[in-house]
Amino acid sequence: MPLEPPIIQLCPVTADLVPKLLDLRLRPDQVRMVASVADSLEEAETDEDARPRAILHDGEPVGFLMYDATSADDVAQLYRFIIDERQQGRGFGRAALSAVIAEIRREPHVLKISICYEPENLAARQLYLSAGFVEQGLDEDGEMIAHLPLPPSF
Repeated sequence: MPLEPPIIQLCPVTADLVPKLLDLRLRPDQVRMVASVADSLEEAETDEDARPRAILHDGEPVGFLMYDATSADDVAQLYRFIIDERQQGRGFGRAALSAVIAEIRREPHVLKISICYEPENLAARQLYLSAGFVEQGLDEDGEMIAHLPLPPSF
């Protein structure tokens, strides 16, 4: 019998969450593969299109993600996705990805979600492919580009 996915909540980043989000850590082999929460929050302060989200489980941050659903006409860019190293392997990444896809689907103009990741990040690759993302090839920085088409909702 498959385990039930953990219940998570995505919520906008508030001042009281910032110290806890800054405490999120990646495994040493993951550090160079994704920007830190600190860098991401700094970027969000100057990028009005950035939508930073805390990934909460039982009210406590287990991860962080950020996306932009407004810069391109019909594409949302999921460009940060971090699950704390102490919480990895518990289903939080899959649950959070499902939640952010559902959130982005509520944007009526978005027809696909795009994400980039390091090709050697096998855990991320497996997660995105299992959610239906289709690899498009490498970008100019050597990152894999993958898209998830979103059928129109009626």
